[in-house]
Amino acid sequence: MNLPNVRHAPLNAPSQRNLRHSKGMAPTTLTFVGAAGTVTGSKHLLTVDSPRGERRILIDSGLYQGEKKLRRKNWSDFPVPADSISDILLTHAHLDHVGYLPRLVKQGFSGTIWATPSTIDLAHIVLRDSAYLQERDAEHARTYGYSKHRRPLPLYTVNDVEDTLPLMRAVDFDADIDVGGQVSAHWTRAGHILGSASIRVHTPGGDALFSGDLGRPTHPVLRSREIPEGAPTVLLESTYGDREHFETDPGHEKHEVFRDAICRTIDRGGSVLVPAFAVDRTEVVLKVLSDMVAAGQIPSVPIYVDSPMALASLRLYQAVSARGELNDEVGGLKLSNLNLIEVRDQEQSQKLNDPKEPSIIVSASGMLTGGRVLHHIEHMLPQAIHTVVLTGYQAVGTRGRALLDGARELKMHGAWVSVQAEVIRDEEFSVHADCSELVDWVRDLVPQPRSVWCVHGEDKAAQALVESLDQELGVRARVAVPEKTIELKK
Repeated sequence: MNLPNVRHAPLNAPSQRNLRHSKGMAPTTLTFVGAAGTVTGSKHLLTVDSPRGERRILIDSGLYQGEKKLRRKNWSDFPVPADSISDILLTHAHLDHVGYLPRLVKQGFSGTIWATPSTIDLAHIVLRDSAYLQERDAEHARTYGYSKHRRPLPLYTVNDVEDTLPLMRAVDFDADIDVGGQVSAHWTRAGHILGSASIRVHTPGGDALFSGDLGRPTHPVLRSREIPEGAPTVLLESTYGDREHFETDPGHEKHEVFRDAICRTIDRGGSVLVPAFAVDRTEVVLKVLSDMVAAGQIPSVPIYVDSPMALASLRLYQAVSARGELNDEVGGLKLSNLNLIEVRDQEQSQKLNDPKEPSIIVSASGMLTGGRVLHHIEHMLPQAIHTVVLTGYQAVGTRGRALLDGARELKMHGAWVSVQAEVIRDEEFSVHADCSELVDWVRDLVPQPRSVWCVHGEDKAAQALVESLDQELGVRARVAVPEKTIELKK
């Protein structure tokens, strides 16, 4: 791997970079540790020479999700000793940006984790849920013997998460934070999920701007994204770099596909299962359902939210109005007109596997990679009266992607399940910027970047965004290569 210093050199040993101090400051380097050539596993490692010596700073620390070959990387040792990293800067609290934190702490990281207050609040929820599910899944695999490992273990435990959370320190939007060693960082609202930000990092060797996940110009619930100060080097997410979001024709109502699916499913006596990301997607789905009920577009049926993490996230979204993070133009997140039922215990959740009356079930995870939704889909997929509505990006290798691609059976808990239920996709739920919206974000940066590296996207999407940036803005853009190290410029 093309990283500065010998991989496991003693931390007090003089490196080649430190030996060059007499000749002047060594360059600041950036290594694409994760989310290069793929959507998940976001990790970008800065190595900075400062007057006090070399420092390593990590931007995001996410889990790989999707294909097995990617998930296996979560078990690999980090490419530099975890205790050599001084700080971690978080863009937002989705699992593919924060889910590796307890693993790093388990390996020896004890520095500071910097993030906005809402990102910290959500990270508490996300990480505790992640550890619980991993412990439960490991136990389930041991009990039923469908793991190839003699003694399946979780990637990390709830105790590892509790060791991680005290390391978090809150930062405000639009404030310069001194990270130490002549390094500072600035968080700008990204409009993707609650607390999400783009981060501009200043170092003695050069500056870089990390887009994080960018929202669309207008979010259904949150305040819109803002434009940060530009930097010579920009890392730009490219999840939807090869497509434009669905644009409605004149007279065509938003979420018409979702609305029609609900109506015909209820008419035939079935229920609608909505796999949804627990953070932000659940809130947006409920807001859309509330608007539909208010407009008389769908019947008022029981709406179950069956995800402890989604319920905790929902409470947080409803409590943050004092922070000024909600979109006041759409009235925030008011759901009082819904027949909303919060599913708290396992017994109540199990009853939803075979709904006795037409209903709508919103459950995590959104890509069908884990959580209570797996039990619902295992029981509901073989029944043609039900409908599954996919509401977001489905990574390669996930069950959600298999359904999206037309799979006629899914492997669930070691057995194959027939797909007889109706499966649809509502493309209008995405709060990821599409190609044009990503290009517009770069266009508005002042100063304009000298180079843009497209990360957090599949190769096809990232390459398409590179071509769009070149053709429309004349910006030098490239697709980030896994494990590649570049130098930052002033």
